[in-house]
Amino acid sequence: MLITGASQGIGAALARTFAAEVKGVRLALVARNARNLRAVAAACARLGAEAAAFPCDTSDEAAVAKAARAVARRGGAVDVLINNAGAFTQAKFVDTSVAEFDRMVAVNLRSAFLVTRAFLPAMLARRSGDVFFMSSIAGLGAYPNAAAYCAAKFGVTGLAQVLRAETKEAGVRVCCVHPGATWTPSWSGSGVAEERLMPAEDVARAFLDVWRLGRRTVVEEIVLRPQRGDL
Repeated sequence: MLITGASQGIGAALARTFAAEVKGVRLALVARNARNLRAVAAACARLGAEAAAFPCDTSDEAAVAKAARAVARRGGAVDVLINNAGAFTQAKFVDTSVAEFDRMVAVNLRSAFLVTRAFLPAMLARRSGDVFFMSSIAGLGAYPNAAAYCAAKFGVTGLAQVLRAETKEAGVRVCCVHPGATWTPSWSGSGVAEERLMPAEDVARAFLDVWRLGRRTVVEEIVLRPQRGDL
């Protein structure tokens, strides 16, 4: 199993959840922050998983190719891929710079494309695999002051739908997850109370439950929102 954006937030929760719940799981953890990534890998190892850290900027084509080779040398085939790497920015459309727009597309959309492109061929050859995309409620409905983020997440949603259409006869399951506001380090200092947001562990649990379904069943999309529904 390979998880991108695994150094904190939902990605780290995903790693810990699968480590705790799936006996003998082998985790390839990918993110830019090498120090945090190694800490998450160590926590997963204490839970009984075989976990390895692969520091990588997943929006960089050469870096993804290098990481894919390293993963293959270390653990072989990837049967579950979770495209979780992402970032959020907030600005009015007219105040969004070209550089910031490009950054949002690179981190949220380009990264998912590059990583999936690296590991999908082996899944198709085996006629088995699971690919998860972390979109957002911002990938289903636009809201103000997030032009770049919404555009990128709409792109992730579309990418997942195309991949599902192309691989549904090939034994590969594709699921796109659309979380609402989830408590992660990016909310620290926002002034929003943690109790208003979903725990990252709940989002991670949804991935696990979908993965555990029989191979004859696919959950194409999941929408998760805080109970109050205003974030």
